[in-house]
Amino acid sequence: MSKLRVHSFALSLDGFGAGPHQDMDNPLGVGGRALHEWAFATKTFQKMFGGEGGSTGIDDDFAAAGFSNVGAWILGRNMFGPIRGPWADEAWKGWWGENPPYHVPVFVLTHHPRASLTMAGGTTFHFVTDGVHAALQRATEAAQGRDVRLGGGVATIQQYLRARLVDEMYLAIAPVLLGSGEHLFAGLDAAALGYRCVRHVAMPSVTHVVLARSA
Repeated sequence: MSKLRVHSFALSLDGFGAGPHQDMDNPLGVGGRALHEWAFATKTFQKMFGGEGGSTGIDDDFAAAGFSNVGAWILGRNMFGPIRGPWADEAWKGWWGENPPYHVPVFVLTHHPRASLTMAGGTTFHFVTDGVHAALQRATEAAQGRDVRLGGGVATIQQYLRARLVDEMYLAIAPVLLGSGEHLFAGLDAAALGYRCVRHVAMPSVTHVVLARSA
C-alpha cells in the first residue's frame, strides 16, 4: 500500500525548517542552507546533481532511503520557486535547471493554474489548484503502488499533518540555531496526532529522527 512520507526534511535545533526571507539568493531562507550541510557531503546528493564522490555510511544511507520506492512527489509552491501570485512569467521552471532530481511526476500545490511542465530525466511538474487531498489522490495514482514523498515546505507539511495524512516523517536535525523562519511544529501537537519516535541516530553533523503515525 502506498504511503505518504516526509524524508530528509532538515530542521534547526529550534525547530525551523527554513530561514526567513526566501528569495532568489536565499532559496532556503536566510541561514537555511546550513540545515543541509550534512546532505551536501553524501554520495547520494553528489550523484543527484551530477557530481562524483561523496561520503557513504549512515548519513548517505538515510539520504538514499528518501528515493527508494518513491513513485511521485508533492511540493508546495515555495519549493518550486520564489514567484508569488499568478504565473506572470512561465519561463521559470524551478530551482533545479532542465533536469530536476525527481525523475517521477511531481505535484505542486498552488492557487494559480498552470499547464503541466515536462522536464528532462522523467520529471513532469503538475500544478494542482484544488487542495491537498486532490494532490495526494493524483500523486498516489501516478505512483502506481509506490510511495509518495512530501517534499515540503513547512506550510505544506503542516497541512498534511493536520489532515492526518502523513504516514512517516524522517527529520534531519542540524546543530544550528536559526532564531526565526518557518517553524515545523508551530500550532501542532504531534503526539496528539498519533506520531511517535521510532528511531533516532546521532551523527557528528546531524541527528536523524524517524517518526511514524500509529493507526
